[in-house]
Amino acid sequence: MRLDKYLKISRIIKRRTVANEACDAERIEVNSKPARASYEVKVGDIITVNMGSKPLTVRVLSISEFAKKNEASELYEII
Repeated sequence: MRLDKYLKISRIIKRRTVANEACDAERIEVNSKPARASYEVKVGDIITVNMGSKPLTVRVLSISEFAKKNEASELYEII
């Protein structure tokens, strides 16, 4: 799954266009490297989102094409 789509489905970022723009501005890192929106997310990847005052670091636990609001937080683990 693409990184921008994963960030939207997991509800880490509300909109896919915002996730895409954050990737273009190099505010998203995967495994400590700046990542493009087209990066293929894999289970076990460490994603760091540098938006706002404090960076958010999560580990990908699973990948799903659809997730309800209450299931979205099960796709990742905050580190």
